[in-house]
Amino acid sequence: MSIWNKLFTLGRAGAHEATAAVVDANALRILDQEIRDADTAQGKARDDMATLVARRRILEKEVAGFRDQVTKYEASARAAVQKGDMDLARQVAQRIADLEQDIALKEPQIGDMRTAEDQLHTAITATDRRIETLRREVEVVKVNESVQKAQAAVSARGAGAGASLGSAADSLARIKERQMIRGERIKAAGELEDRRTGADLDEKLRLAGILPGQSSADDILARLAPAQPTLQIEQKPGGGKTE
Repeated sequence: MSIWNKLFTLGRAGAHEATAAVVDANALRILDQEIRDADTAQGKARDDMATLVARRRILEKEVAGFRDQVTKYEASARAAVQKGDMDLARQVAQRIADLEQDIALKEPQIGDMRTAEDQLHTAITATDRRIETLRREVEVVKVNESVQKAQAAVSARGAGAGASLGSAADSLARIKERQMIRGERIKAAGELEDRRTGADLDEKLRLAGILPGQSSADDILARLAPAQPTLQIEQKPGGGKTE
């Protein structure tokens, strides 16, 4: 194979790949259009079937009319024979023969039409089922396509989101550390102020129960208890004591 043939083959391969890529990218749109085309064809098939049914019914009415005429003419032919008018009876018989010939010609056509109707009805019903099945599958594919696109978008943003979360966590840890340091500084400043003003020493004295002016629970109970009477001892003359 010459180099030009190889290049031509390569060009055809590239064109095929490009065409396939375009078809794949628009597969759902193409499939939707094909379903619409199938629906249109089904509508045309139903119209054709309705026309066929109408023609068959018209033909059946014609045959039924021919049979009614045959019955009527048979009665007329019998009457002509009974009267001995054989020429008239022959004319009526010929009319009956023509009608029966028409019946014999049209009845097979009616049978063919019925067979065509059955075949067409079967084909339309089967195609309707295939179209409906395909339409449901297309809906499922569309939903899956949307879900996968959303998942792909989330996955694509996942790395950036993970980095952002990590950065936010680091910032939160730094904030907590600053708050802890600030709290300790405030606590230390308060302790220094207590030492400077003597409040810390007063607190220790209060806890020991020896702060001046402080009353304990026992002191309060003693203060609230009723006073006890005092016994007086009188001196009797002669050194004796009288109670």
